[in-house]
Amino acid sequence: MLAVAVVLAAGVIALEVNARRNIGLHAGDLDNSEVAWVKERVRSESNPVAIVGDSRILFDTDLDHFEKLTGTRPVQLAIHGTSALTLLEDAASNENFRGLLIVGLADTMFFMPFDGYGEYVRRRGDFTSPSGRLGIEIDHVLQRRLAFLDANYRLSVAAHRLDPDFRGGVEGPKHDIWKLQEVGENRQTWMWDRVEYDPAWRARTRWAWKGFKDPFPYTPELIAKGHARAKKAVDAIRARGGEVVFVRPPSDIHLRVNEEAQVPKAKGWDMLLSNNRAAGVHNDDLPPDVRRLIMPEWSHLNRACATVFTDAYVRALARQTPRLKLRPDAPPPLTRDDCVPPGSV
Repeated sequence: MLAVAVVLAAGVIALEVNARRNIGLHAGDLDNSEVAWVKERVRSESNPVAIVGDSRILFDTDLDHFEKLTGTRPVQLAIHGTSALTLLEDAASNENFRGLLIVGLADTMFFMPFDGYGEYVRRRGDFTSPSGRLGIEIDHVLQRRLAFLDANYRLSVAAHRLDPDFRGGVEGPKHDIWKLQEVGENRQTWMWDRVEYDPAWRARTRWAWKGFKDPFPYTPELIAKGHARAKKAVDAIRARGGEVVFVRPPSDIHLRVNEEAQVPKAKGWDMLLSNNRAAGVHNDDLPPDVRRLIMPEWSHLNRACATVFTDAYVRALARQTPRLKLRPDAPPPLTRDDCVPPGSV
């Protein structure tokens, strides 16, 4: 028994040292599972503000800073690789939600003809079992202390990525998005710092986006269908006393040029606000001193600049909707200088 204990302790120490020194993992990085999302959805029913959308509003919102500005900590329900429209409709189906819903969107993701990674939202009942909830609590207790338990580096996942392709002409694990984020309490998400300091990892992530050149056409009919679905969902939320506002986080020109070609701002964003008579904050409309922030892999802000963007869009929304008010003792406005090194272009 003593020998087993010594071997076990040595193994755990070796795994932990490797995770922290060689991979760059950190303790406190919690798995972002379906069970965790369903748990937050329940919390949204009694919270005055919730956020839905794709990974941009997920990465680019600092919940702590949001709370410093307004006194309210929003519930984060955004899901990476998922249409914000899917999550908007889910909020509309939740009769208990009557708060302010902030819908963050990437134009092409919003109007795409499928749910994306968040397809489990439509079968959320599968993730409410007592065993599932207990399991995630045990996982989080351990993950708050041990870095090597990161789900992206489990043996099954690491071994899977050794295969460059399943067969010729079919995208395999090397084409997928690898670890990009860290997740804290209540699904607070920010960019993993390795994406910033590791040029190879950053380049690989940029390559994986494939320029946001989607293989299917965004026809006028597809966009019109998206607008109709959005209006129906917004009307349902408003009918029971809730409200909906929209936020369009930034994307680098390397991706934005293709996004704009597929879903022009006038036909997507502008019409979305007009059809729903909704308030909204588009990155293009923010003051120059809070634009041109750092997006290491072109699609998401780094952690420091996410705080600056949060500061900017929350202040802008507070001027547009009475549902959001700044605290009298809110910190002073942030600018680009608070996250971009001096001398950067």
